[in-house]
Amino acid sequence: MITKRKPRHPGGLIKRQYLEPLNITITDFADIIGVSRKTVSEIVNERASITPDMALRLSVALQTTPELWLNLQQKYDLWSATNESESWKYITPINLRAC
Repeated sequence: MITKRKPRHPGGLIKRQYLEPLNITITDFADIIGVSRKTVSEIVNERASITPDMALRLSVALQTTPELWLNLQQKYDLWSATNESESWKYITPINLRAC
């Protein structure tokens, strides 16, 4: 089920729930998880998505599960696709019983 309210981007969650309260800079966090500062910056500023590799890195560093991060990203992406595009609404279903 798709909600009417836009889900939070997982990058915003990382920023608000982990980096800010723990006073960890983007540069320090990038070093901790073994990626570039630019990669972390793009994620926490909600300009990039969480990949499976990133989900694994986040799960270890933040003591969560990779599924948490992938599920958050999937919910965000599906909501965005549903609400930011109309073209998918014009697809006609295939009559599978006729096959």
